[in-house]
Amino acid sequence: MKIKSIRIKNYRLLKDVYMTLDYGTTLIVGRNNTGKTSFAEIFRSFLNPAGPKVRYEDFNQSCLKMFEIALEKFSGSAEDKDIRALMPTIELELRIDYKDNEDDFGVLGDFIIDLDDSLFETCVLVSYQLKDGKIKDFFQTLDVTDRKKYFSDLRGMINEYYEPVIYAIEPTNFKNKVRLEFSSFKRLILSGLINAQRGLDDETHSERDVLGKSLGNIFKSANSSGAPEAFKEKSEEINQVVEALQEKVDTDFQQKVKNLLPTLNIFGYPGLQDPNLSAATELNVKSLLESNTRVFYEGDDHFTLPETYNGLGVRNLIFILFRIYEYFREYQTQPTPPKGHLIFIEEPEAHLHPQMQEVFIRQLGEIVKEFQIQLNDGNTWPVQFVVSTHSSHIANETDFSKVRYFLSKSGKETKVKDLGAEFCSDEIKIDKEFLHKYLTLTKCDLYFADRAILIEGATERILLPEMIKKSDKVNNLSLRRKYLSVVEIGGAYAHHFYKFIDFLELKTLFITDLDSVRKTIGEKSTKYPASIVSKGTHSSNVGLSKWFGKDGYSDLEDIRSKNEVSKMSGSRYIAFQVDENENGLCGRSFEDAFILANINLFELDGLHGDELEQAVFDKAKEIGNESKANLAIEFAVEKTDWVVPKYIRDGLEWLDKDDSGNHEGEQ
Repeated sequence: MKIKSIRIKNYRLLKDVYMTLDYGTTLIVGRNNTGKTSFAEIFRSFLNPAGPKVRYEDFNQSCLKMFEIALEKFSGSAEDKDIRALMPTIELELRIDYKDNEDDFGVLGDFIIDLDDSLFETCVLVSYQLKDGKIKDFFQTLDVTDRKKYFSDLRGMINEYYEPVIYAIEPTNFKNKVRLEFSSFKRLILSGLINAQRGLDDETHSERDVLGKSLGNIFKSANSSGAPEAFKEKSEEINQVVEALQEKVDTDFQQKVKNLLPTLNIFGYPGLQDPNLSAATELNVKSLLESNTRVFYEGDDHFTLPETYNGLGVRNLIFILFRIYEYFREYQTQPTPPKGHLIFIEEPEAHLHPQMQEVFIRQLGEIVKEFQIQLNDGNTWPVQFVVSTHSSHIANETDFSKVRYFLSKSGKETKVKDLGAEFCSDEIKIDKEFLHKYLTLTKCDLYFADRAILIEGATERILLPEMIKKSDKVNNLSLRRKYLSVVEIGGAYAHHFYKFIDFLELKTLFITDLDSVRKTIGEKSTKYPASIVSKGTHSSNVGLSKWFGKDGYSDLEDIRSKNEVSKMSGSRYIAFQVDENENGLCGRSFEDAFILANINLFELDGLHGDELEQAVFDKAKEIGNESKANLAIEFAVEKTDWVVPKYIRDGLEWLDKDDSGNHEGEQ
């Protein structure tokens, strides 16, 4: 059995999200506070071993107003069914593929309610909702006029009159649903969470030996009646050793302890008749392993080191593997084998170097195979991993089909986007292949940025920090306070990123060149040599052509006539050379534009018009023949008193604005 998709409603930031799951590992990426942790927490809330734990604070904030609307209907004597329809519910809906279990339904049988022999899917809906017949009890004391008391009372009413229920739903007819016992859901699916706070870097005197604690849980699984025989034998051997110790404790040790105790009559306290105390010491194996067992690393010649002496990266990796092993053993020892197992791993990259991060995400599937072969007699372990990460190394190593992007909308709800579904068509196959290779090579962090700037080459990359600093100061921007991702892509490849940036809905500035050329028709062929802008006829920039829906060389006059609106497309903006205010001339590349904006630094003050434009073109060509990087370093480090070219100033100003068009701090 595999979970095909998950829909969550009204849970924390997840107001209404739908997400497909990969049958192996699904990777969740996105900025902070976009609901990645909430996605794992809803399973922990509904599948808590002590019973479901959902509460008022778990409701998405925007749905709370529906309680007031329902209260208004209640006060107006509306029918119960109409009031109930308005009441918010927290929902977790799973669509399940059980093709692999068609010969052995087991606990799945309760959830299969259709009569179609060719259908091997079912839906499970877990809902935190108002108890039946409790509408009057819920609303009769609520009063919205006292807002503070209203929300306090609402919290109490939800905690008292809401309950988790579970339904099996026919996937082709959602009106056909059957309410089941909640315990059946726990038997169907097992879940586990390896959260980001793992206590590995606690350097106090009471430092926790987290691997020893995992060992206690592994022993508990081995001691269960449903554990595999070979696994049981290992726990029985431990029990036998402890029983032998207990016999010793019950004789010699117990008597010594008893001698430590005084008789009660020594206190001379009235009413204490029994003059003797006795003591009994019992050895609990799980407690011994958890609290009194430390995991050591073996060295040469009996030299050992405690687990806390290893590097944090190694300890983190070993801990994650320990926990996966622990969950595997927990699955094996269930009285009724669950049909599915979902394990969430938060931020596995903590303390791991980049190469180890990449290996980890690749090895998850191999771990499952090894456990099945070596520890499960070749039988399937129906596990699916959901990994959330902020690591560009893990994110870019993963195939697009496995990536799910969490995007926060106004900070109040989350939108989940499927990268694989977005790039599945043949039309954008080339873009997909290029992007995956490029992201893997460069490890760029576009998934996690607040803003992005995509540039052509090394010159812009080296000078960009200084250009941002100058623009922040001169134009009162705040870009340096934002998490900016800068990616060097080259002018010939920018168009491959257009759909990707649209998918991310990431505000992105593309800085590119006009690349003016002059169409020259010869006897045998037509050529397009580089030209100053005033003499140019076309642009050879592929990214510019694609932006404006053209192929091949674009008409230069048409490109230069584009207004600000046409330079914007969704969340992206393209900046290319425009006339500099000082001299009214336009450069064809960054170097040309930089020189035109700072002619005094290049000893071109006395030139004007075509003469100046040609001199700038020649100077830029000379720089290109020598080293563009040298120019960039010179003006980034030594000569910092210069002006940012206008097209870049305009682009940075656009990038700084929020969705309402204001700069940070504006009203």
